Formats: sequence, structure tokens, C-alpha cells
Amino acid sequence: MLQEVFYWVFNMSITAAISGAVVLLVRMIRKIPRRLTVLLWLIPFFRMTVPLGLNSPYGLMSLVCRITGRAVAVQPVLNVNLSMMNMTMAAESYFPVTYKTDVLEQVFNAASAIWITVLLAILLMLGTLYFTTLKEMKDAKPLRDNICISEKIVSPAVYGIIKPKIILPASYAGKNIEFVLLHEKMHIRRGDNLWRVIAFLTAAVHWFNPLSWIFLKLFLADTELSCDECVLMKLDSHSRDYARSLLESKESTDIFTSAFGGAKIRTRIENILSFKKMTWFSLVGFIIIIAAIFYVLLTNAG
Repeated sequence: MLQEVFYWVFNMSITAAISGAVVLLVRMIRKIPRRLTVLLWLIPFFRMTVPLGLNSPYGLMSLVCRITGRAVAVQPVLNVNLSMMNMTMAAESYFPVTYKTDVLEQVFNAASAIWITVLLAILLMLGTLYFTTLKEMKDAKPLRDNICISEKIVSPAVYGIIKPKIILPASYAGKNIEFVLLHEKMHIRRGDNLWRVIAFLTAAVHWFNPLSWIFLKLFLADTELSCDECVLMKLDSHSRDYARSLLESKESTDIFTSAFGGAKIRTRIENILSFKKMTWFSLVGFIIIIAAIFYVLLTNAG
């Protein structure tokens, strides 16, 4: 069973790498707001976690199959043809996985043992880091509501998922924290800490794929940029003040927290100063483009 799971994961990782590479290219188009491009990271996430996909002759995977000759394993579900990409072509069938040669079966058997061993080690490390971080924040001093002060951090951040708290560094006592709180409350409203944990777990499952870690890094950066843009939509003419408050913060090193200084500050300031509200026409146009990209990248070969 473990061998079969790894074979599915390995093939999902390949399709995720292909679709994620397209997302990387689209991400380079600066005119598309980050609060929209961040949604595109759902595509490689789905590719890494959901083995089945709807068939379409117009998707990217159909084009890849025509070019490379790769096959798919079709599994009808509720009279709908769903498929699992068989990009490695090492197996003749998926249910159960039947390898073409005994050598391939031995290779995937050994690879699956290595995969699960490293995965468990990474999960143990991430779990230790997560709970250690939360434990260190228990002695933070309450300020008001869900806002606390701590001497153990250097940048304001949101800690926790179920009952998130905004933790401010001790150096922020007495400062104007209006913009900081707007940013952190936006993280809480969007559930960004939960998405961070899910993203790390997904990358851990695909630890053998270097692109999964690149996708993770860029997703976290886009999360901060999109959060900035959501705040700016409420600030109207105060974008320069918001950027100025960001200059006073330091970059956070806590991987499981949504921090005010949680990405490259220079990039965020440039994005803030160039921010412009979209017209309804532009918004509808971008949504159509994003929807088309989802369709092309999430469908399997028909």
C-alpha cells in the first residue's frame, strides 16, 4: 500500500511541477494584483494533494500527453470520467498499481521507504517548531482584546490558528500601532496561519521535489503582498504612512506566523507605493483570466 501511495504522490508531484511552472510565469505579470495571483497557488496545491481530475481535451495536461506520449489511468466515478496522470509510465495500471517490470517495482518499493522516513522526520521537526513557538508565547503580557506584548519577538505577528493572538514586540509599546494591527487583523480574517500550516505540510509530503519548496517560499511572499493590498483597499490615501510603518519593522524568522515583517520589506514597500485600486471592469477581466488558468491547469488529459 505504501508503495502505491508513493507512486501516486510521485506522479502528482510531476503534474504539480508543470502547472506550478506556469503559475510562476503568470506571477511575473506585475499588472495582475497579488491578491489575485496568490489564488493561483491553489493550482499546484490541488495537484499535490488531489490525485483525481476532470478530463478535458483543452487542458495543459492534454497538450503534454500529446507531446510526450504520456498516458492516464481513467477511473469512472458517478458516471463522470476522472483520471489520474501516469506521467512516469512505470505502471500499466493504477488499481492496483501494476509495474511494467520487476526492477521498477523494486525501485519504487525502496523509494517509498525513503520517502516515508524523511517525511516523518520533517513532520516531527515542523511539529516541534510549531508547539515550541506557541509555548514561548504563553508568557506574553496581555495588552487588550487578543493583543499581547512579548520580549521574545522582533516583529509583530499572529500566533495560533483556532484562537489567534496578535503579539507585538516590547519595543512597540507606546508606538502608533494602527497600521500594524490592520495588517495582522487582516491575516486573521483571511485565515492565513492555517494556510501556512497546510502549505508547509504539502511541501513536506513532496520534500523530494525542489520546486515544491520554491512554490512554498513564493506562496508565503505572495500571502504578505496580498494582505498588504487588502489593507490598502481600506486605507484610501494613507499608503505612504502604511509603507513608513513597515520600514520600522524587522523581518520575522518564525515560519508558522503571519508577521508584519514577514517578507522582503523592500519588495512589499515597492508594491505598496505602486498600489492602485482596480476598476470593476479590470476586476471582471482578471477574474475571467484566473478562471481560465484554473481550467487549463487543473484538468487532466481527455
